Amino acid sequence: MKKVLLLWVLNCLTMLVSAQNIYICKDGNYTKTSITNGLEIDLSAGIDSITFSKPDLLPTVKIVYSGTSATVTIPEGIIEYVTCSSGTSSNVVLTNTNTTDEYAYAVSGSSTAGSLTIAADYKMTVKLNGVSLTSTTGAAIDLQCGKRIDLVLGNGTTNTLADYAAGEQKGCLTTKGHLEFSGAGTLNVTGNLNHAIRAKEYILVKKTTGTINIVKAASDGIHAGQYFQMNGGTINIDANTLGDGIQAEYKTDDNDVVIPLAEDPDNTGGIIIKGGTFNITMGGSEDTKGIKADGNIAVSGGTFAINANKNGSRGIQTDGNMTISATDGTTRMVIYAAGGKCTNTEHKADPHKCMGIKVDGNLTISGGTITVYNTGNKAKGIKIGGIYTKTGGTVTAAIDEPD
Repeated sequence: MKKVLLLWVLNCLTMLVSAQNIYICKDGNYTKTSITNGLEIDLSAGIDSITFSKPDLLPTVKIVYSGTSATVTIPEGIIEYVTCSSGTSSNVVLTNTNTTDEYAYAVSGSSTAGSLTIAADYKMTVKLNGVSLTSTTGAAIDLQCGKRIDLVLGNGTTNTLADYAAGEQKGCLTTKGHLEFSGAGTLNVTGNLNHAIRAKEYILVKKTTGTINIVKAASDGIHAGQYFQMNGGTINIDANTLGDGIQAEYKTDDNDVVIPLAEDPDNTGGIIIKGGTFNITMGGSEDTKGIKADGNIAVSGGTFAINANKNGSRGIQTDGNMTISATDGTTRMVIYAAGGKCTNTEHKADPHKCMGIKVDGNLTISGGTITVYNTGNKAKGIKIGGIYTKTGGTVTAAIDEPD
């Protein structure tokens, strides 16, 4: 049998001389081999599989939840670096001590009393392959890693996370480093205590991302340090979000001092939107913003449907400048300023009005379609603190510029 199979493989490889590489898996690890000039393979050497398409080459730790327990499988080749201190508990705690190689973590299954904590000093990939976690201790997923974290929503999967309302966590899905979303699946997040999704550093939503649903948040729906960028996908934020829909703020040090750009070039406090769809309904509390940036906001594509329903709320607000264009695709904004003036006691000194867009600096529009409906009592359309420049696009809104 081995000889016949060997001859078949050799014949196939001889015919496929135009192909460049094959991937050979042995003991769970892949190696890439060039076949431009043909190749002989000894199938008696314990080969698991051969493929012509590029496989996932990262060593992968598998975490499967089942009720109040979880099964963690660590590949033999990395067991000296990755340890599981939680045993079979549904509150999985993993530690990775490798500082030179990236590993992946594939998460699936369901638990109504489960969580995942991963501590690492090197970048990682976390794949959500149809997981449902409701934590009874803190965050549903806590990634204690200050590096790049790829969070992949498995194609066709639905992933649901909810945190503990009486914990101390800053987010249901919380990360120490920068968080990059991809994968065509769906992610549903409920933040019962604080933010739904929180990253201490930047958040990037890639073009390949599916749908992120913020079901509820006691504070912001999505909260990013450094900056927030969206290139594609869909973000839906429910009215059960009590804070801002999406907020980007400056990252600070341990003394709560903003880290200067000279030390951290990513610390812009800005929001960059190149595409994707936003459906944001603000119905939780006064003085909230659908999209809020401490720094500048740059929009060059995307579809926005924002309902600023509460008193003093703003559809989009930036403490810096804002630019709107159609450089990266169709840009279409529809914002309803449906709230009135703030009424809470804490806002008596500044009883500000509901606004569709508020820009403290300059607003520059060169493309896109922007529509603001002032449906609330004394609500405003677009308020600008600096200079308003329009060279293209269509704007349907009352513009309030400084005298």
